[in-house]
Amino acid sequence: MLPRMSDDDTPSGTEAADRKRTVTTAGRDEADSARRCAGLFRREGRQREVKGRTAWTRGRVTGVCALLVALVLLFPSVVPNAVWNLGSLVENFLPWLGVTIAPLLALAVLRRSAIALLALLTAVVVWAVQYGPSLLPHDSAASQHDLTVVQHNASDENANPSDTARTISAAGPDLIALEELTEPALSAYEDAFTTRYPHHAVVGTVGLWSRYPLVDTVAADIKPKTVEGDWSRGLRATVRIAPRRDIAVYVAHLPSVRIRPANGFDTRWRDESAALLGEHIAADTTGTVILMGDLNGTPRDRGLTPLTSQLLSPDEAFEFSWPTAFPVARIDQVLGRGATVTDLWTLPATGSDHLPLAAHIKLTH
Repeated sequence: MLPRMSDDDTPSGTEAADRKRTVTTAGRDEADSARRCAGLFRREGRQREVKGRTAWTRGRVTGVCALLVALVLLFPSVVPNAVWNLGSLVENFLPWLGVTIAPLLALAVLRRSAIALLALLTAVVVWAVQYGPSLLPHDSAASQHDLTVVQHNASDENANPSDTARTISAAGPDLIALEELTEPALSAYEDAFTTRYPHHAVVGTVGLWSRYPLVDTVAADIKPKTVEGDWSRGLRATVRIAPRRDIAVYVAHLPSVRIRPANGFDTRWRDESAALLGEHIAADTTGTVILMGDLNGTPRDRGLTPLTSQLLSPDEAFEFSWPTAFPVARIDQVLGRGATVTDLWTLPATGSDHLPLAAHIKLTH
């Protein structure tokens, strides 16, 4: 028989509650301690992760990208042509490298990187020095010049050559160079230009209209060897702008370029044609030479070196001529030897996929 528990041995309700609270408090204390330890470990981990990272060490990749943009803007020749002709491709769209600055700036701010912001400032300064002046307002009519010329790839699909002729004539040029002439369009241009430009010559698909007499005109053979069929896209004319004052004027349409999966930026025909045209110009003994044409490349494109090494080109400008819908590059050119292009601007759109390009020229020879 079990001994009977006395009243003194039986825990009261208050004592039981006290014991329960003590156990609960102890459990809470243990849980709080565990959470504090976990937080301490996390903070220590974060401290180890960011140890040594400051505004001058974060964002180094972004900073390197910004410096690469500045480097290519200054020295585009550092991009080789060995792989897919990337060098020439970059050179044709060089001003658009400025578009990369905005996302790089966002990354630099997000990373709170001082070194990336400094590198971006370098890229911005380089871009602004090269292209900023062309964004400033200027009065083309105020520039000193001896000749006004218009260069235009009129397009062999132009449905309204008469309107194109009126747009060009409105600029008041002394010389007009047209490419992609077709038989039906040629008649329209001859009718529209005959009064103001009584002297003209056409060779193949290129033509020259002039206020001044054309002493002689010959074809300039710039046909690449592997191009088949009838292909004539160059002429040379002697223009008599004053008694005993002749200048040589070339009109040329170099072959188109293509981006192909196998070859990348394919410029082989254009480069070959540019070299042939360069030989003609090098052999020309006339003191003043003006070249107008659709060269399918910008003056920075190394494929046009046979021409740009002999002829002066205007400064970098945003007077892009192609394509009409959203111009991204100036592939129509006016270049000179013994002549300086003092101003350059585009005319309103015509029925072509190119914008007409007008220029003032100061004769220096």
